Amino acid sequence: MDNWFRSKWFIRGISLGFAILLYVFVSIEEADTAHESLIPNLFGGSTQVETLPSVPIKILIDSEKYVVSGVPENVSVQLEGTASALTPIVRQQNIELFVDLRDLGEGEHEVEIEYEDVPNQVAVYIEPKTIDVIIEKKASDEVGVTVDFINEDKLPVGYQVGDFELNTDTVTVTSSKEIIDRIAIVKVYVDVGGLTESIKNREIPVNVYDSQGNELAVRVDPATVVISVDIENPSKRVPVSLATSGELPDGYKLISMEPSVDEIEVFAVSDILENLEEITTKPINLSELKKSGTIKVGLAIPDNVLSPDVKEIEVEVELEQTKQLDNIAVEVDNLQEGYIANFIEPNEGQLSITVTGNEQDVRELSAEDFRIYINGNGLEAGRNTVPIEIEGPENVTIETETEEVVIEIEEV
Repeated sequence: MDNWFRSKWFIRGISLGFAILLYVFVSIEEADTAHESLIPNLFGGSTQVETLPSVPIKILIDSEKYVVSGVPENVSVQLEGTASALTPIVRQQNIELFVDLRDLGEGEHEVEIEYEDVPNQVAVYIEPKTIDVIIEKKASDEVGVTVDFINEDKLPVGYQVGDFELNTDTVTVTSSKEIIDRIAIVKVYVDVGGLTESIKNREIPVNVYDSQGNELAVRVDPATVVISVDIENPSKRVPVSLATSGELPDGYKLISMEPSVDEIEVFAVSDILENLEEITTKPINLSELKKSGTIKVGLAIPDNVLSPDVKEIEVEVELEQTKQLDNIAVEVDNLQEGYIANFIEPNEGQLSITVTGNEQDVRELSAEDFRIYINGNGLEAGRNTVPIEIEGPENVTIETETEEVVIEIEEV
């Protein structure tokens, strides 16, 4: 053994061993101070940092007696350690944060956010580490629920919100007495935009607000209610009336104008239907009417009113027409043989007549459809005033410029 101590290599080996032991000892001390171990680094491990940006906080308190405010829902947590230690925590979010308020009474307190389920070799840094909380005695109140229908202006034309039914009209709100006293509105919102069918048993959350419209963080029981809403499409049968514009052309008179339907069904919200007495047609331009018969006319449907089944109607138009026929020769019947008749008035032996009747009957009439004549039987030579007679269609009225003519009969 004396030979070993005399060997310089033996001495060098002993010195190296003491150096390693000293390094390990110092490293272990530093790791204990920082809640982590660097021993794995001697075998190729390395320290790294991971951040969990949103870790929830559990509140430990008698929740039947107290409510707590000031505790954030989530905080940021930074973890430092080896990859093998951090990986399961980060992947599984396997860290639990809490504030223990069980030994504290009512009032304001500064408390520390604590943690558990973290290995000793992992360092934990919480931001913020301490928070200010307020502990208050719990209070409850039963309040009525109101319903607010949103996007009613986006319902299809003619549709409206009808009756609705909630499975409960009241809810129990629990918080501190100060918060309970601030409650002004407990409301549910129902979006009816674009609906054409009724809502059946829709579950919707309950919202609680103060008088300024700020939402209050309280416990609501039940947290949701079930609503059914009637979406209605009211209708009404109303009479149809005819609208006209302009005047008939000269020579025409309106006998009748009858729509093919007396009334139609229209759809609109109740307030509009209540004041809707009739539906008119679009104006019929009388100046364009020159024939009896059937025309099609569109309906002048008011805004926010629908008539899905009828867009236009037929109108039966009956016109009376007055037509003048000129230069109709007056014939002389039954004049004695050996005599001739010369017309004094009218001097050319022609008359004009005015024919009036249904436009369909008058439309194609001409002078050839009428015969004007006088009866010359028994007339003697000289000047004679003789009444005229007219033959023509029976379904028209005939007027003449004169009812008699003056003729001069001469013997030949």
